[in-house]
Amino acid sequence: MDISEDAVSLIAIHSSLEDYALAYAINQSLKSSFKRTLSDLEMAENVSFPIFDWKNKVNDEYWTLITNSQITKEESNEGGLFINEPLHKRHHLIPEHKEVDYFLRIEPETISDIEQILKLILTIPKVLTAYTVDSTELKSKNNLIFEECQVKKRRR
Repeated sequence: MDISEDAVSLIAIHSSLEDYALAYAINQSLKSSFKRTLSDLEMAENVSFPIFDWKNKVNDEYWTLITNSQITKEESNEGGLFINEPLHKRHHLIPEHKEVDYFLRIEPETISDIEQILKLILTIPKVLTAYTVDSTELKSKNNLIFEECQVKKRRR
């Protein structure tokens, strides 16, 4: 399945808020009901991205909020000045948009409401900016397809 087969709206969000705080703020602003999913999106070993989703039954839409970057800690086996210090590595869900903190994915595409959604997101304190992204032009658009083989259960 290719993301271009199903029309989706994709909003890039720049914010210093933690993922749970942004989900809460969006819920307050948009009157939505985002909740953390029981599974995270696993992209590689020890690299997973938390997902918040909401099924808008009124408009028959499925909304997903996902962080664009994740930091992993790896053990350093190299010698030198910082021996035995952990290495921190940043991974991106959509590498061609490294500056984006979060993506809000809405399916099916909601062109008529997208401007109103953007206006409401921009009213949230600590949201620096938000704008639409053309998902068909993304090189890594397949990372936005959440297949069961990529999803792993969170530890409680």
